Amino acid sequence: MAAAILRGGYTWLLRLLLPVLLLRLLWRGRRQPAYRRRLGERLGFAPRLEPRARRLWVHAVSVGEVIAAVPLIRAWQARFPGEAVLVTTTTPTGMEEVARRLGGEVDHRYLPLDLPGAMARFIKRCPAQRLLVMETELWPNLYRACRRRGVPVMLVNARLSARSLRGYARLRPLLRATLADTALIAAREAEDARRFLALGAAPGRVQVVGNLKYDLGLSAAVRQAARDLRRALGVRPVWIAASTHEGEEARLLQAHAGLRQRRPDALLILVPRHPERFDAVARLCQGAGLPMVRRSAGGLPGAEAAVWLGDTMGELLTLCGAADVAFMGGSLVPVGGHNPLEPAAHGVPVITGPHVFNFEAVYADLEAAGGVLRLADAGELAGALAALLGDAAAREGLAAGAARVLKANRGAVDRLVDRAAAL
Repeated sequence: MAAAILRGGYTWLLRLLLPVLLLRLLWRGRRQPAYRRRLGERLGFAPRLEPRARRLWVHAVSVGEVIAAVPLIRAWQARFPGEAVLVTTTTPTGMEEVARRLGGEVDHRYLPLDLPGAMARFIKRCPAQRLLVMETELWPNLYRACRRRGVPVMLVNARLSARSLRGYARLRPLLRATLADTALIAAREAEDARRFLALGAAPGRVQVVGNLKYDLGLSAAVRQAARDLRRALGVRPVWIAASTHEGEEARLLQAHAGLRQRRPDALLILVPRHPERFDAVARLCQGAGLPMVRRSAGGLPGAEAAVWLGDTMGELLTLCGAADVAFMGGSLVPVGGHNPLEPAAHGVPVITGPHVFNFEAVYADLEAAGGVLRLADAGELAGALAALLGDAAAREGLAAGAARVLKANRGAVDRLVDRAAAL
């Protein structure tokens, strides 16, 4: 009864907010025109797909989830070469990442807003035999619509932080019912599985399958592009602050200014997580008095540049590989950090701040192997950077520790394909 009441309230709230949600998309479209396009898909009016084709449906909300999903999609295509693949995203940046990495090999649609009619309409227009949802996208009406149409739902790389579990407490009856509409919850780690059980998932539906992000494959083209870029930047020390958030950049710029007192030629590649913040971060750089060049302007930063602002899309992996040290954003503020395995796959040593709850098990493994440097606060960053940039052996030690962790934890892709095929 409680679940039904909460579901009804949730659905009516979405209906009431629908004009606001659509206006928000239009408003965001003022700066990012892609948000104004294909609005019909947000209500389930997606272009139809061939109804008789066998099809895998993968939902990856945005860029990071798309990157994680690519090895899984490739493995599925290799095992089932005649089967079509549909990828849905929520953001235009996710859509662009799908186009960049998978091109015409898959179909792309935007996932509709979580309204019963929109979801039912979408599933009818874009039929699939199974839905794989990346990480933690819990949409009650999507899952219920899939169950009614006989489409099994599998949560892939499923993660649930302690903070999220506490936040979901008031909605536990609704989320218990939502999880009951899944066929399988493929958790990254035992701790994630325990939290899904605490949220109300049935024990028979939860399995620890491993972390898909350990199977990140860097293409030869990306590796070569990173090497070429590092060579072009010259002999100066280079560090990257990847996927930064509001409240971090000012502290990172302060640390960089401190570093440049010891290493005046040091270059910071600063890559904000969200494109809509590029201009604001550029203004922060100017206010800090650090000469800044924007990546979008083309060309390379000259010797006089202190900061290279990564204000383009789809280049983070390459930029990480061109650095001597990588700092992972979202960790100086309580966002929970971002994936440290991307720079680690390049052999680039990783530094993080204290807030890593989104990847707590990964960071625990890296710390145990001596594969990451975790700082208590931003005040330690300038000194840590100066020490690492001046000590090749220390950098190699961190990179080697991370490489051991990567090697020991690979294999989730094949296990996930096995589980998905059995649905």
